[in-house]
Amino acid sequence: MNSMYFTEEHNLFRKSLQDFLQKEVVPHIEKWEKAGSIERFIWKKFGDMGFFGINYPETYGGMDLDLFYTVILLEELQKINSGGFAAAIWAHAYLAMTHLNAEGDEAIKQKYLVPSITGDKIGCLCISEPFGGSDVAGMRTTAVKKDDHYIINGSKTFITNGISSNYLVVAAKTTPELGNKGISIFVIDRDMAGVSATKLDKLGWRASDTGEIAFDNVKVPFANLLGEENKGFSYIMQHFALERLIMGINAHARAEFALEYALQYMSEREAFGKTIDKFQALRHNIADLYSDMEINKSFNYTIAFRLNKGEYVVKEATMSKLKSTKMADEVIYQCLQFLGGYGYMENYPMARLLRDSRLGPIGGGTSEILREIIAKIIIDKKEYKPATN
Repeated sequence: MNSMYFTEEHNLFRKSLQDFLQKEVVPHIEKWEKAGSIERFIWKKFGDMGFFGINYPETYGGMDLDLFYTVILLEELQKINSGGFAAAIWAHAYLAMTHLNAEGDEAIKQKYLVPSITGDKIGCLCISEPFGGSDVAGMRTTAVKKDDHYIINGSKTFITNGISSNYLVVAAKTTPELGNKGISIFVIDRDMAGVSATKLDKLGWRASDTGEIAFDNVKVPFANLLGEENKGFSYIMQHFALERLIMGINAHARAEFALEYALQYMSEREAFGKTIDKFQALRHNIADLYSDMEINKSFNYTIAFRLNKGEYVVKEATMSKLKSTKMADEVIYQCLQFLGGYGYMENYPMARLLRDSRLGPIGGGTSEILREIIAKIIIDKKEYKPATN
């Protein structure tokens, strides 16, 4: 399976990334989990290693590598057992930066994308709202033209890097009467007057800062519009394919990590004179869980391969997130059970894994919303088309 998608160069990259994470990140994870924030130095180290530029153009300091380098980055970030740290990294690199690269003009790319790749600037993507959740079309944040700028008012919530980021990629309604056809995307500096943020306290993903953002008469220059006015919804939908696939890949990777840990534990833990990996009930349970993980992993690799070729895979990526996140929750729930009382202890990895994994079926579009999107595609024959910029 791996040799179909991963070359020797990919494998060398994975090894160097593993070494980097063990040396530079793992020693700080407990501190960041307790503090609820990540120290700034690590962003610069990621930038210096080129990890933020993996799939971005060389013109802006990136490496322009294929999508399977991104798959490796995502998988290895899950295997250091801090869903919050992983989320902070990929929300910057693949949510905020994706919009800068796809819709930003040259001036925006120089001002925001270049320092994002070097780790000197951190970004966040602001779409979800307190009253809207997964309902993108129902957003209430508005951007009204006045003189040579827009005036933005409204609020966003559940924003990863919402407190620590230097800039925000924000969706707002420029023509509210058009519904989802009246949404535009802007890049907003953190220090613009009228931008404020409140930190949210979460069940899991503790190392990442998640914020509720308020915009109070924020003056945003016309130059900060990303792409064309009123095309924001199609831009968002276009990038949802990558975001959902990312969350699907994250899910299969953390499930694989949980199974590997559980198997190691079970090979050492004894009960009634033998290690517990010799009990048939547990062995058969592992067989089912491992099969489910492998099926999702294979599916996710196939979609990554197609997305890398430029195919429009919104349906398949939506399926990836829906099924992989459900699978990961089930796998990790069972793996915690395999550890017995130790699974419930904070100094073993399963408790955090369980909490962090639970966000999978919620963030980036709830499973309920995803099922409706898939139903529309399959039953109603609805077609989601790529944006043309």
